[in-house]
Order: sequence, then C-alpha cells, then structure tokens
Amino acid sequence: MSSQHIQVTSGLLDYIRSVSQPEAAYLERLRAETLLDPMARMQISPEQGRLLSLLTRLTGTTKALEIGVFTGYSSLCVATAMPPHGRIVACDVSEQWTSVARRYWREAGVEHKIDLRLAPALETLAALEAEGHAGTFDFVFIDADKENYRSYYEHALKLVRQGGLIAVDNTLWYGRVADPAVNDSETVAIRDFNRFAAGDDRVWLALLPIGDGLTLAVRR
Repeated sequence: MSSQHIQVTSGLLDYIRSVSQPEAAYLERLRAETLLDPMARMQISPEQGRLLSLLTRLTGTTKALEIGVFTGYSSLCVATAMPPHGRIVACDVSEQWTSVARRYWREAGVEHKIDLRLAPALETLAALEAEGHAGTFDFVFIDADKENYRSYYEHALKLVRQGGLIAVDNTLWYGRVADPAVNDSETVAIRDFNRFAAGDDRVWLALLPIGDGLTLAVRR
C-alpha cells in the first residue's frame, strides 16, 4: 500500500461530491455568492464543511467558538449540526462579510444560535475568559488572520473543555509551508504554529490534508 496521498483532481473532486450527502441549498447559494468576492479563497470547501458538521455531532457539541466568520459557511455547518439549545460565539471584525452571514443564518433558521461579536478576536477571547467561560466550550474553529494563530490557539486551549476539540484551518497554506524559499509573514506564522502545535503535549493532534489543511487538536 502506498504511503502517498491520492491527488484530488477536478474529476475526482466531482466524483467525491457526487457520492457525498448533498449540500443544503442555502449552503450552495452562499458558496456561489461568496465566489463573487475577491477574497473568496477564505471560504472553506464543502468537504471541510461536512467534516465540521460531522465533528460537531460526534463530539456532542452544544457550545462552540468560531474565530473568523467571513460569510458564515463554517458557522452554518456547525450551527445546523447542533441541537436546538446549541450556541456559537462567533468572532469577526467585518460588518460587510458578516451581514452576508446573517442573511443565510436567518434563512437556515439558526440565527438565534449564533452570538456574533464584532471586535478584534483577541479582545473577545480575553473577555470570554474574564466572563468565566474558561473550560466550557466543546469545539473551537480557528480560521482568521494567520499572524495571530498562536495567540488564538492559546486562548482556545483555555476556553475549550478537557476532551474538547480545536480545529485550525489553512495549516498547509497552499503548500507554501513546505517551501523554504517562501518566507512572507503569513507563511512563517503558520509554519511556526504547525511546528509548535506538533510538539504541544497539552493536546492530541493530527494535520489532515483536506481543503487547505485542517489541524485537529483534542485538549488532554
């Protein structure tokens, strides 16, 4: 058996999607609308969305934290997978992008589950700790500015419960992390985060080659 991962060509991706559970109509429309945005590359793939939904159910998540909302695809995947009393604290700084998210949250009937906090995420995370939320979140998804990944991760470790899950997006960064000739600030930040997290004995960790790389860490 080969130790190499199969290359996901466009044809194979079409096949994967043809035999996967269909994307909800509102998710499909949100993805199509977001593709018109110059920053559309920030949106997670449908496969990552399905995985987030599955992990939400698998972990029995009722209290989630999202660091980086963009147009709301990931928060929709998590919110719709949670029970009716589930709640997400969603951190972002963009009124423009989150206004798109709000429309789709409303359409999907999960707007009441999402507490959107428009402020720098580090401020929101510190406030959550001060409010007594440390160790109470079941699931944290990090998908925001890359230079702050280490700081977001440290806050996530304080806020997530023991046995809770932290998911970190973009940890392969278009393959640039493996190219020593690439040393822009974002690539360096993710490369440093990956190296640090791999040696962190506070978690059990796996980096999955799905989408642009997804690191999963379970707090010990």
